[in-house]
Amino acid sequence: MPPHPDAPARTVLFGAFDRHNFGDLLFPHVLERMLAPRTVSHAGLATRDLRACGGHAVRAFGALAAGARGAALNVIHVGGELLTCDAWEAAVMLAPPERVQALIAQEQAWKDDPLAWAQAHVGMAARAPYVLSKTALAQARIETLCFHAVGGAGLDRRDAPLRDEVLEKLRMADHLSVRDRQTQAQLRAQGIDAQLVPDPAVMVAELFGARIRQRIAQDAMRAITRAFPQGYAAVQFDASFGDDATLDQLAREIARVARTQGLGIVLFRAGAAPWHDDLDTYRRLGARIRGTRLMIITSLDVWDICALIARSRVYCGSSLHGRIVAMAFARPRINIVHAQQALQPPKQAAFAATWEPAEIAATASVGEIAGAIDAALDADTALLRHTADDLARRYRAAFEPLHALAG
Repeated sequence: MPPHPDAPARTVLFGAFDRHNFGDLLFPHVLERMLAPRTVSHAGLATRDLRACGGHAVRAFGALAAGARGAALNVIHVGGELLTCDAWEAAVMLAPPERVQALIAQEQAWKDDPLAWAQAHVGMAARAPYVLSKTALAQARIETLCFHAVGGAGLDRRDAPLRDEVLEKLRMADHLSVRDRQTQAQLRAQGIDAQLVPDPAVMVAELFGARIRQRIAQDAMRAITRAFPQGYAAVQFDASFGDDATLDQLAREIARVARTQGLGIVLFRAGAAPWHDDLDTYRRLGARIRGTRLMIITSLDVWDICALIARSRVYCGSSLHGRIVAMAFARPRINIVHAQQALQPPKQAAFAATWEPAEIAATASVGEIAGAIDAALDADTALLRHTADDLARRYRAAFEPLHALAG
């Protein structure tokens, strides 16, 4: 039976929460709470059930639209670096382990015929499939198209056809906000105005502080705090830091921090999808710093990760959302970046430059980690608390237009 023409539009949260990545899994929790009591659906490019690690049951957007039987949809793109993710990257990150290498080997096939390749592998003929348009799928009747606090710091470094596709889709949006000035400036140069809104994860402590404190009180976290009575650094880094020379540098810097600051080191994964964090790489690092008090945490539950960061003395890692959760809990933080990124500021630096005071350092290369952690630990605690509270206040104020548009 077709939907009644006066039936209210269905609100769909769309994003990359169809794979394991810390920030992406947190976004729908924040939006659900902010939009309550409205009921929402969760959609990505693939149908996945990530509830076992604190995520959501997510449906492929095409399947969800088909199941809506022509009902109007209010679609909200929820956070993340969605504007720069191409279909080949998306397919690899969504692939099961046994398919990853085969898909990586298809990069040239993707470049030769990107739209046909994307249709076959992610179900959408688009170079940038995580960026929907009102005409994305014939069976989808998108009434309102919103982009909420999305990122695109590296959009100017993507090829022209992908950039043009993204810009064309953004021009169709009923509401557009971005999370950093770097993205905002690039869009403005193309004649597209975007509101500036903090990343949704700045709300984690305010909205879910009680839940996270309950995790801190559980046995797993108590074991960590007992093991490191003087505190610990919560450390993670993605697989791009896993070559031997980089691990040698990381080992020297981390061992120095552990020795001079009296900290334990707790390694955790902020993402388990391909190209994210890798346990074997962490074990290789551990073998290089024998004698340093170190633990590797295997849990992938987003609330365990939040608890680990919230209880730490400092967060150090490559994850932007590791940083933002540390920020929300007023913890010292520093992002690890590759040295060559100093010339092309990555999303971590773009976000920090937009929202954090200059006194709080944003990034450090691998060889600078020890000094950067020392400096982070000396940060003014009142400034850290003020920054956390101010960003939550700014986010709430900026959310009101989206609340009205969502129906």
